[in-house]
Amino acid sequence: MTGVPTVAVTDLPADAVLLDVREIDEWTAGHAPGARHLPMSELTARMGELPDDDPLFVVCRSGGRSARVVAYLAAQGYPAVNVDGGMQAWAGVGRQLVAEGGRAPEIA
Repeated sequence: MTGVPTVAVTDLPADAVLLDVREIDEWTAGHAPGARHLPMSELTARMGELPDDDPLFVVCRSGGRSARVVAYLAAQGYPAVNVDGGMQAWAGVGRQLVAEGGRAPEIA
């Protein structure tokens, strides 16, 4: 999506808090440690739960959904940035993943 602020995984600040907008099954399979989860399908109903981070780094599986969320949030006045390549890029550069239930993390 053109015109959406984007950052590469390798350029994320060390203290960046990620807003993961994937669905629950994707989140459960594997996510970034410390990430916050708010599925894209629930975003408009749960806007009050958005983290106060500035900017807000938004991630999904490959970057498509998060780009749409960033465009929407930017239109609402939120300083959001899309994480290019999503969790696939995150895992691809060897960043840590965690999963729910003690299973081995994966990007679903």
